[in-house]
Amino acid sequence: MTMLDDRTTAATWPAAYPQGYAVVDVETTGLARDDRIVSAAVYRLDAQGNVEDHWYTLVNPERDPGPVWIHGLTSDVLEGAPLFPEIAAEFAARLDGRVLVAHNAMFDWQMIAREYARAERTAPVRQRLCTIALAKELSLPLPNHKLATLAAHFGVVQQRAHNALDDARVLAEAFRPSLHAAAERNVRLPLLECRPLTEWAGAPAQPRIGHQGSYAAPSSSAYRMNSWRPSRKRPACPYPNPGRYETDRPLKQGMRVAFSGDTSVDRELLEDRTVEAGLHVATSVSRLTSLLVTNDPDAPTSKTLKAKSFGTPVVDEAAYTQLLRDVAPADG
Repeated sequence: MTMLDDRTTAATWPAAYPQGYAVVDVETTGLARDDRIVSAAVYRLDAQGNVEDHWYTLVNPERDPGPVWIHGLTSDVLEGAPLFPEIAAEFAARLDGRVLVAHNAMFDWQMIAREYARAERTAPVRQRLCTIALAKELSLPLPNHKLATLAAHFGVVQQRAHNALDDARVLAEAFRPSLHAAAERNVRLPLLECRPLTEWAGAPAQPRIGHQGSYAAPSSSAYRMNSWRPSRKRPACPYPNPGRYETDRPLKQGMRVAFSGDTSVDRELLEDRTVEAGLHVATSVSRLTSLLVTNDPDAPTSKTLKAKSFGTPVVDEAAYTQLLRDVAPADG
């Protein structure tokens, strides 16, 4: 493990690095769009990764708590916890002006952004850093990219896996040497933009907290293997694929549209509008994909990399929402 002497660090620290970080972990009722946060923890770090303070809260999700066998938070435990709008200001104060750091940061950010959208507020976060991406940038010799593996590499002991406070502590302790290693080698940090949700569509009513029957076992057939996200089957697009999108021409019904990364309109709401316009939502990019929509075309995701290799047209969310207003009918 590489650790820099703090006196050396102060003199040679990359000027372009952020001035502060908020290491975050949230535990949730599941992985889907309509799932909720049940606990959250934040470790605030200074520019060089030193811990300033930490904060933890339970959150009443107002519904079934989900995979209790993982996070250990039952209906009884969460019943007296504050609702998210009641902790939103304190949470925001701890995120304000800092880079959000998390293990699989897109997931944590999306869950946080959705909670703020429901509360008709905006989280004060502009950038995020995923510790998985940082480990890859540093070429750390890890057999996999689980948090426990990263922690073990840096000699950090996990005490309560899937407890938000302990997971945030472990990540903060593993992030500091990662950050120092990056600074020593002047590695560009893999920072990505956080786009707050600007629109939220209410979901169908969920069972109120206190009713756990639908989550009786992790093998429930209502959920995909190794996740808790409900399967969502969309009707098949009734129109044939007319081919690729051409710049300065309208979209045409039947085109296959894929999405990658954050969107300012909730992703599933954007996908619903896509289907309503007569387009096909593609879950991956292939030679048949008509268009990739992403706000970060340079992100090294599988979809953006495949789009580049196939020559698939790429537009950002703003351009796509304009195109959705005037979709040409399918060929008769």
